Amino acid sequence: MHKALTCIVFACFALAARAEPVTIAALGDSLTQGYGLPQEDGLVPQLETWLAAHGADTVLINAGVSGDTTAGGAARVDWTLTPEVDAMIVTLGGNDLLRGIDPAVSRSNLETILKAAEAADVPVLLIGMEAPSNYGPDYKAAFEGNYAELAQQYGTLFLPSFLAGLAGQGADPASLAPLMQADGIHPNAEGVRRIVEAIGPTVLQLIDRARAG
Repeated sequence: MHKALTCIVFACFALAARAEPVTIAALGDSLTQGYGLPQEDGLVPQLETWLAAHGADTVLINAGVSGDTTAGGAARVDWTLTPEVDAMIVTLGGNDLLRGIDPAVSRSNLETILKAAEAADVPVLLIGMEAPSNYGPDYKAAFEGNYAELAQQYGTLFLPSFLAGLAGQGADPASLAPLMQADGIHPNAEGVRRIVEAIGPTVLQLIDRARAG
């Protein structure tokens, strides 16, 4: 009888542990923060709703800061990775592109972020950015290559383009106008919905990694 009761207690504890939500920090810039949108239409609230609809119990922390570069993300990653954070999504680099920052500098900053996550034993989904062609093919190849190479090096989950969900990777920017805000840089609510649909399945994999850890 005592043995049976002990088994029941341990089973209850196991179920309770599984029932705890996974806390995910979304480290990014204005695209993560939800610039220009009502709060409920931003990336983090829409992603949280999508995950719940797909059976995932999560708490998402909006660690997006408008205007942030990879350097900004590297500077604040340590205090983003608070003890309750179980996983992290990293979406940085758009502002590096706008400023024409050397891809080697961006790479070093991203590596700082991934090293911090590795030290905290927090699984990561790294989401890349597509560089415009006006910087030249060498810049484009180096900048975009950073993400894939670092993802492989640090064993993170990886998506090559944050905006690919709008109309596919490498899509003509003109075709994206109906999904963008007036500035032509930030997606509108429908654009965010499409982005969430595209990245959601990989975020579910991230949750599985966090639970397995």
